[in-house]
Amino acid sequence: MRGAKSAKWVAIAGVVALATTACGGGKDSGNDNANRTVDPKGIVSYANGEPQNLLQPANTMEAYGSVVINSLFTGLVSYDKAGNIVMENAESVTPDAANKVWTVKLKAGWKFHNGDAVTAKSYVDAWNWAANPENGQQNSAWYRDIVGYEKVHPEKGKGSAKEMSGLKVVDENTFTITLANGIPYYAYKLVYAPFYPMPAAALKDPKTYGEKPVGNGPYKFTSWQRKKSIKVAAWDGYQGAKKPKNGGIDFKAYSSPTAAYNDLRSDNVDTMPTIPDQELANYKQDFGKRAITSEYSAINTINPAFYTDQWKNTNIKVIQGLSMAIDRATIAKTTFYGNRQPATGWVAKGVKGYQENACGEYCTFNPTKAKQLITEGGGVPGGKISIQYNADQPHKGWVTAVCNDIVKNTGVQCVGDPVTDFQADTEIRDQKKVKSIYRSGWVLDYPFNGNFLADLYGTGVDGNKGGFSDKKFDELTKKADQAKTIEDSAKLYQEAEKQLQNSFPSIPLFYNQTNSAHSNNVKGMEFDQAGDPILTDVEVFKKK
Repeated sequence: MRGAKSAKWVAIAGVVALATTACGGGKDSGNDNANRTVDPKGIVSYANGEPQNLLQPANTMEAYGSVVINSLFTGLVSYDKAGNIVMENAESVTPDAANKVWTVKLKAGWKFHNGDAVTAKSYVDAWNWAANPENGQQNSAWYRDIVGYEKVHPEKGKGSAKEMSGLKVVDENTFTITLANGIPYYAYKLVYAPFYPMPAAALKDPKTYGEKPVGNGPYKFTSWQRKKSIKVAAWDGYQGAKKPKNGGIDFKAYSSPTAAYNDLRSDNVDTMPTIPDQELANYKQDFGKRAITSEYSAINTINPAFYTDQWKNTNIKVIQGLSMAIDRATIAKTTFYGNRQPATGWVAKGVKGYQENACGEYCTFNPTKAKQLITEGGGVPGGKISIQYNADQPHKGWVTAVCNDIVKNTGVQCVGDPVTDFQADTEIRDQKKVKSIYRSGWVLDYPFNGNFLADLYGTGVDGNKGGFSDKKFDELTKKADQAKTIEDSAKLYQEAEKQLQNSFPSIPLFYNQTNSAHSNNVKGMEFDQAGDPILTDVEVFKKK
C-alpha cells in the first residue's frame, strides 16, 4: 500500500530506523533561496493522480487517495523517525495483561472540520459502519481482530449484527476494543486509515461525504476536479502538533510521470512521489541541492493471479524457477541506476522482524536452476506470461527488463501488460480480472513484519488480491499474533515468512527508496518512512 503512516507503541524497542540521506531536499537545502521570504499562506503543489475510490478512510488502499486522506485526517497514534509511538488524537492507548482488551482515551477538545466534536462514538460508529459489507469498504478486513466482526461481516451471506460487540463506548472520550485473541502489536495497526474517525453526517450520506470529505486533520477539503486536481486548505482549528507551515496543498492529477517531471523541472509543480526511471541518471544533475534521495520501507513484487486457469493448479516449482531467472542485481544497477536493492524476502527493510534471505535460494539469480525447476514443475501453462502494470507511473522499463531475463533464461515468453492508470490497474485486481501476473508494491502501514505477511498473504484478507492461500502460513501467522510480546511475535512471523518459500505467493524483486526533488518555490521538503511527503513542514516562498 502507499500512503498510510505507521505506528509503534512506547514499550516496543528495536525498530530499525531508516537513515535519510537526502541529497539536498531536506531541512537544510535551499541555500540559494536563503534571502527569500516565506509566505505562510502559500500553496504547495504535489504531482499525484486520480484516486481509485471516493475519499473515505476505509475505502482507500492506494497512493493517490491515501496521500489526500492523510492530509485530511489525524488518527489515534503515529510514529516518529525512530519508530517510537506518538499519541495524536489519543491521550493513551493501553492494553490489558493479555493484550486482548485495549482502552483508548482521547484528548478532549478535538473537532472535525465542520465543528462537530471528535468523540469515542466518532471512532466506534465509523469502524462499525466500515466493517459492514453493505457499505463496500475495501479495507473492512482490518477490523477482523475485533470480537463480533464475523457477525457483522461473515465470509458468506448477510451479517446478523450491525455492530461489533468488541467495541464499547465508555464515555465521551473513552472506548474499549476487545480482540478475539490478544495481539501484542495491535497498537501498530491503529495508525492505518480505516481506524480514523468520521463525523455522524458521513454515515448518513456516505457518497456525498466521499466527494467532499470532512476530517479532523491539519487540512480541510476545498475542491475535487476529477482527474485534474484535489485542493485542501490549512485548517486553523487543528488541535494536533503538526500544524501546517503553508496555506494548503494542490494535489495535481498527472497521467504521465514524464509530464510531472518536466513540470517539476520548470517549477510548475513543487514535488512528485518518484522520479521516472529514464531520468534517474540525470535528476541529481537537473536539481542539484534540490534532489532528494532517501530510504523507505517498501517492496516491489510480481504476483501470480492464483484464481486464473494458468496458476490455480500450477506446481510451485514453476514460480520458484521464474524467480531464479531474474537478475535483480543487474536490473537494479542498469534500469534503476543503483537506486533499488535486490529483495531477498517478502518483508521490506526498516521494520521490526526484517530478516535477510527469507526467500532462500529462490531469490538468487541462477538461470540453470531456474530452467530446471520450471521443467520439473511441468512448465508454464501456455508457455507465456504477462505482467500487468499501470502505465501512468515508471514501470515499463523494469517490467521489460524482467521479461527479457525470463525469456532469455527459461524460454518462457513474457510481455508487459500496461493499463491506462493506477485506478484502472487496481480495479482490474479488485475484480479478479488479471490475466496472468500483476505488479505489486507495498509500503508499510506500521513498522512490523506482520504487516507485509498476514496483511498481504493471509487467506481472504483485503490486501491479498491474487487469491493466494496457504493453510500452514495462516496457522503460523495466527500463532505469531497470539505471542505475549512484540519480540516473540516478530520471531514467529519470521518463521511464517520462511514458509512462503514453499508456496510462493509472489516473486520479490526490489526494495525501494525515494528518489524525488522539489521546485525552487519551496523549502523543507522531506519524505517519511512510508515514502510519503511530509507536507505540513513544507514552506512556500513568496513570489518574486
